[in-house]
Amino acid sequence: MLWAMAGVAVLGFLIMLEIAARRYGMPGPIANQAREVLFAPKSGPLLYAGMALMMVVLSWRQRLIAAGAAIGIDVAFSLVRWAIDAQVTEGHSFGNGALWVILGYAVIAVTRRTGRERVLLLKGVGLGLLLVSGRKTGDTWLLITSKTRPAVLDQYVATADHALGNPSWLVGRIVKATGPIGAHVLDYVYIQLAVAAVIVALYQLRNVAVERRFPGHHLVRTFLVIGLVGPAIYMIFPVVGPIFAYGADGGHWAAANLWPDTPPPINTPHKMPFDEITPRNCMPSLHTAWATAIFLHSRKGPWILRFAGAFWLIATLGATLGFGYHYGVDLVTGVVFALTIESALRSLDRGWDRSGIQLVTHGAAVFAALLMSYRYLPMEMAEHPLVSGPLLILAMTSVVHGYVRTTKVWEPKAAPARHPEPQPELV
Repeated sequence: MLWAMAGVAVLGFLIMLEIAARRYGMPGPIANQAREVLFAPKSGPLLYAGMALMMVVLSWRQRLIAAGAAIGIDVAFSLVRWAIDAQVTEGHSFGNGALWVILGYAVIAVTRRTGRERVLLLKGVGLGLLLVSGRKTGDTWLLITSKTRPAVLDQYVATADHALGNPSWLVGRIVKATGPIGAHVLDYVYIQLAVAAVIVALYQLRNVAVERRFPGHHLVRTFLVIGLVGPAIYMIFPVVGPIFAYGADGGHWAAANLWPDTPPPINTPHKMPFDEITPRNCMPSLHTAWATAIFLHSRKGPWILRFAGAFWLIATLGATLGFGYHYGVDLVTGVVFALTIESALRSLDRGWDRSGIQLVTHGAAVFAALLMSYRYLPMEMAEHPLVSGPLLILAMTSVVHGYVRTTKVWEPKAAPARHPEPQPELV
């Protein structure tokens, strides 16, 4: 019943976004996803990642058949495109096969499975579709932010960012100095964040096919909730980022062409109008939040997974700052946002108690305080960086410390090894 209610809620949300996008003359998430059944998908790796998530409920034989079918369908699509000379101008030339396999297993679940096996297979299909649909939902959200928020608050955030020493300008110059190699590595990490999440999730869900059930909490839940809740904050606190507000990419809408060479001067900030194309997707940094979630969920894996989680977090932070997509204070807020979401989902899974309520309340309070300070105290923060900068880091650290301390108590204690009692010997 709970899964059915969640499915209806998700479908209703997608329909609402579809209607909202149509009002602005653009296709919504449902139309964009349906289009990829036949046309070149925007992200082939993401579709295969979604299929991989779906396959956690299958046996190894079924996985091999599914993967072979997906590759075969993609080869057939490529041959048809070659025969009719249909060039793939954007997106990827593969991925349709993965989507067909996911949809095919949805049909199999309804027509060929019953009882718990049907429910388990539908959960797997739903997990895969949620991952790929989440990308489409995010694109629609970004369209809505650009159309409904004509003014942005970049001047406020850029002024507050003086408290941290304008890290976007510093890292931007470092990335520029590394040349194309460093930029390509960071760009790949930034774009393929969802694929990294799937790798960690596959490790967490590796026993689903054997146990015939999903664990109570895993990375995909946190990943999807971050993507669902985060854009609502975009609407409250619209920011486009330094490369647009203070760089050449902003064109005549930019306040000045300063990024990444010259930090902006400390002046009284004001709202500034911006175009109806650039997404207002900076506050908080969801890439930072997602990378933080990947880091947290990779901690219980083998060393290579822990290393990958740490690398992806560091590289994502470098990319968000170095490409001018975010200010430093965006990243601070993104970490607090991720830990608060993760705490809420873990509390929901294990049952709410005093420690869980306190942890989530503390994270939400710090998150709100950060947003309020960026909006109403940016001049004070910029004029007193030796005070405001450490306070920002201390506020974030308090949430990190609270999360680590509380979740450590939540971890199940290992049962002590039982030693046989000494028996009397016969003399």
